[in-house]
Amino acid sequence: MHIPRESYDPQGDAGMAGVSRPLVFVVEDEEDIARLISHNLQAAGFEVQSFVNGTSVLSEAMREMPSLILLDVMLPGADGFDLCRQIRQTSILSATPIIFLTAKTAEADRVKGLELGGDDYITKPFSPRELVARVRSVLRGVRQPATVPEVLRVGDLTVDASSMTVQVDGKVILTTVREFRLLEYMASHLGRVLTRDQLLDAVWKETPFVTPRSIDVYVRRLL
Repeated sequence: MHIPRESYDPQGDAGMAGVSRPLVFVVEDEEDIARLISHNLQAAGFEVQSFVNGTSVLSEAMREMPSLILLDVMLPGADGFDLCRQIRQTSILSATPIIFLTAKTAEADRVKGLELGGDDYITKPFSPRELVARVRSVLRGVRQPATVPEVLRVGDLTVDASSMTVQVDGKVILTTVREFRLLEYMASHLGRVLTRDQLLDAVWKETPFVTPRSIDVYVRRLL
């Protein structure tokens, strides 16, 4: 599994000096919103590349390898859900964190976004400070230090924390960052009954915006 390029200090802006700035792709067709997002991310120490539609996002992502993609759903042409599906099906990009940022607030849309492989789902209108916090939270999940053995084996399942890869019967299975962390946690607590709250605390402890319903979506994806 490929991990996107980044040198991200989880402590925040103070650690940005002297290291490359994490690159965030912002896919948003409303110019004012795109400018607002870009301004706040750049002020927080991120490099930003903006797109008004999804036409060239995939090819540019394969060339630039962004640390994270912030993705609107209602885009001209193919929508954000379709683009997310394409990213997750592209092996070199499959682990790239994706956050949906959209005016679609229905629970069905939120569930769909998570089921397609989104790492977070933010609805408009949004707080710029909250947006930056959630971007940081998702990126922290990419570089979380291992607190369990580097390689976990459960039957035919192998979870390798050092390379963030999952194999079943020797075949590599593509997962998102959150899916990997969830699977890693469950594999390291084999035989224990885990509640939704325990999983939230373990995998999303720095993201207070995730609901227990989201856990159900991620577990279904792993089955």
